[in-house]
Amino acid sequence: MRRTVIDFMGKRKIFFAISAVVLLIGIGSLLTKGLVFGIEFQGGTVMTFQTSGNTTAEDIRGALDTAGVSDARNATIQPTENNMFLVRTSEGDSEKSTAAFRAVVQELALPEQDVTVTTIGPGWGASVTNSALLALAISILAILIYISLRFEYKMSLTAVLALVHDTIIVLGVYSLSGREVTPNTMAALLTILGYSLYDTIVVFHRIRENSRNLQKQTFMQMANESINQVLMRWVNTSLTSVIPVACLFFFGGETLKDFAFALMIGMLSGAYSSVGVASPVYAMWKEREPKFQALKKKYAKITVKAS
Repeated sequence: MRRTVIDFMGKRKIFFAISAVVLLIGIGSLLTKGLVFGIEFQGGTVMTFQTSGNTTAEDIRGALDTAGVSDARNATIQPTENNMFLVRTSEGDSEKSTAAFRAVVQELALPEQDVTVTTIGPGWGASVTNSALLALAISILAILIYISLRFEYKMSLTAVLALVHDTIIVLGVYSLSGREVTPNTMAALLTILGYSLYDTIVVFHRIRENSRNLQKQTFMQMANESINQVLMRWVNTSLTSVIPVACLFFFGGETLKDFAFALMIGMLSGAYSSVGVASPVYAMWKEREPKFQALKKKYAKITVKAS
């Protein structure tokens, strides 16, 4: 039985075009629509109302307006499970928020329920934002240093390029879908860095091993062969990682869905970028070195046979 050989490097322009289109759409959405940040970043109040099933989002909005909530018309009101509504406002005063909650319950004659009001000040939100950005920056710096020491700086830069590619795609999807960016999203982004990096390192490690005694083929051909050698491992790892995350997204609760959504998009993007972005860019970069330029001039006409 012959092993299937896919010409990934020969299709690199297609991969680059796909990435360019997706990135342009994502960046365009980020620039025009922006991101919807949760109250953890902006500050504000979250209220949870238990209803009898006949209450609508507009009923709650009207009751909030009557209760004196300043941004009632702009409040985010989201129906959840078991006839519950999740309401987010920009009110930063906990006493006013609690009073508004009680007023809404009384006006709409909602069932007896616990007072579930969470208020976060803008200062705490800024602290969360700064901590998340710092964690992201330290992670990328640590990745650059580790791969540069363990492999080489060209691998580290192309690996980080793939991470940036995946991060922009995830944020672009969040912008297009209008989903809120929460601390769960940031946790998922940091987790995505690990998964994406793992896929890339698996391919890079094989490329490095095969490049040590490179003869009678170009670096690009060797890189393509290396990807095919770890192809089944790449597919199996990606599938076994994505399937449980997809189950969390479709069957988990709201909190788990928020985390799983970012993780699922990022893991799919990370699996793709390891062979569609990082590896071709690295191979193109390496072929500019004098040693590999000579091999390219001599063996570039040899084509990859797919089966």
